[in-house]
Amino acid sequence: MSNGKEKGRMKKWLLLFLLFSPSVARAELVTPQFTQGSMNSTTTTTQEITEEITTTTYGSALNKWSGDNITHTSTSSGGIADSDSVFNMTTAGSDFSLEIVTRAASQVLEVTEIERTIETSATTVSLSVFSQ
Repeated sequence: MSNGKEKGRMKKWLLLFLLFSPSVARAELVTPQFTQGSMNSTTTTTQEITEEITTTTYGSALNKWSGDNITHTSTSSGGIADSDSVFNMTTAGSDFSLEIVTRAASQVLEVTEIERTIETSATTVSLSVFSQ
């Protein structure tokens, strides 16, 4: 029996010796065995942009008149917005027309809304050729 114990003990010592003994690692030089090659690559990207554009046009103050067979007078020369502004027919009894446009400053004249979607796609193809 002691012989069996000794063999077990010897195996343990041998294992410990192998684990803690210095070892040398050696590297082999590897030389590639190819002489030439190529690689193809294709990349495709897509993009979608959604835009909402709102444009607001504001006007300046405006006082104007136009007409046929009409004359305008103002004693203060203050224009058609003054209280002393007078419109008279040039030829009494004839046809006439008169249009007066009055607008305050910063009044919204127009609002334009544009909604659009822009879709783009790009493909890149590359070829790499190498040789030894």
